[in-house]
Amino acid sequence: MTHPEYILTLSCLDQRGIVHRVSGFLAEHGCNIIDSAQFGDAESKLFFMRVHFALEEGAVGDAALRADFAALCTHMGMNGQLHDAHAKPRVLLMVSKIGHCLNDLLFRYKSGLLPVEIPAIVSNHMDFYQLAASYNIPFHHLPLAAGADAAAKQAQEARVLDLMHTHKIDLVVLARYMQILSPGLCEAMRGRAINIHHSFLPSFKGAKPYAQAHHRGVKLIGATAHFVTGDLDEGPIIEQDVERVDHAMDADTLSAIGRDVECVVLARAVKWFVEHRILQNGDKTVVFK
Repeated sequence: MTHPEYILTLSCLDQRGIVHRVSGFLAEHGCNIIDSAQFGDAESKLFFMRVHFALEEGAVGDAALRADFAALCTHMGMNGQLHDAHAKPRVLLMVSKIGHCLNDLLFRYKSGLLPVEIPAIVSNHMDFYQLAASYNIPFHHLPLAAGADAAAKQAQEARVLDLMHTHKIDLVVLARYMQILSPGLCEAMRGRAINIHHSFLPSFKGAKPYAQAHHRGVKLIGATAHFVTGDLDEGPIIEQDVERVDHAMDADTLSAIGRDVECVVLARAVKWFVEHRILQNGDKTVVFK
């Protein structure tokens, strides 16, 4: 018999007895812990926990488990969630004219490496509508002309929000979506939107960052995946990685290596999000790998 499985996540002020109370709660409700991780931050004085468990007691239903866990959270001042471990989060992908991250995420999704549903792809250009069609995913072209005024930008972003609502989106992934989001849209996506950028920022801003890096003779290139906030490219960091390069490589080679790093870093961040491994800790994140 297959038992329902859940992932419990929580954060709260650090205090004695949290692990004891949570594990005791699960035991009392007929649950068996499959794996567990916790972290106490000495600086923020916050405690974080993730528990993957199976509900083995048939007499305890989903509604009762959730209601009792909510009561425990209230009693202990915890910000806690219970997630169905087998539910596939619904992801909206956004892209412009650079498609390596989009292509990589779609392949991982199709091959079963990324446990998500992708009900829509949004782009301000038409470049990847055929790629979307090859995966049988609806493609929404929401153009935004260069220098568009605030009203046009607001109307375009309203359509993005409408798609998020219609498709019950759990996560938005900016897979090289080259538009600055308004503060309002960033706030609407808070905690459920991930962006990817090259790790030269802020050293090499603007056009052709890899050419700038090549000109300066950099020895490491990399990428950063982070949550989207109103502060451009400064949201809580989820994952980073680097590759060593040398003087023999031209700018195109650096760019190709950079694309590979971006794909891997973004895929890790998305996978950890949908597996409920990321908890926000102020301007930072706790990632239970």
